[in-house]
Amino acid sequence: MHILVLSGAEMAAEFRQKFPEGSHGNTYTFLHSHNLTDEQLKPSDVVFDFLLHEQPERLSYYAPEQVVFCHAVTKQLAALVRESGVETCCTLFGFNGLPTLFNRPLLEVSLYRASEAEKLRSVCEQLGTDYQVVDDRVGMATPRIISMIINEACYTLQEGTASIRDIDLGMKLGTNYPKGPFEWANGIGIANVYNVLEAVYEDTKEERYKICSLLKTKYLKGEKFEV
Repeated sequence: MHILVLSGAEMAAEFRQKFPEGSHGNTYTFLHSHNLTDEQLKPSDVVFDFLLHEQPERLSYYAPEQVVFCHAVTKQLAALVRESGVETCCTLFGFNGLPTLFNRPLLEVSLYRASEAEKLRSVCEQLGTDYQVVDDRVGMATPRIISMIINEACYTLQEGTASIRDIDLGMKLGTNYPKGPFEWANGIGIANVYNVLEAVYEDTKEERYKICSLLKTKYLKGEKFEV
């Protein structure tokens, strides 16, 4: 099976860690540009497109018989298809393509069509990965939960209730999470966390996703937390 990967350099490296070239007999082509033609995209059996949510119109470049995994954390697949204007959509799956959350044993995915669940099972078997299907909604599951935890931790830090170190240590000891919220924020990327919260708040209008001003300031300044 030949797999085309469209991503930036960071996620290309993480993709290679999760799916080493040659494993399970699969071959790969990596492209990093947004300026792509339909001829570059159609020859591949499976596509992992980390960039499609930024350019929904490119969905029309994919052939109906192609299997396309789209990074779908900040955009629902149904919204992506609607915005693209395509009448006959390829086999479309969403996936969690955030840094540090992609290269895990379990691939977090969503379905555009429920009838394609068996196709997803077959493709993931060929890829050699376990997977978990979540609802097709903004934030998926893991990004939504972790971003909310990070946001709450920012409120706690902003109020002066505890330090970054205390909050991170308390989270790891109290919940057995592998990382504290500020470690996670730096690993995922402050901008990514901000974008997830912004998208989920816009979708739900729930107060728990309203972005803490401290987190917003870090995002605007391009700063990390000093853990």
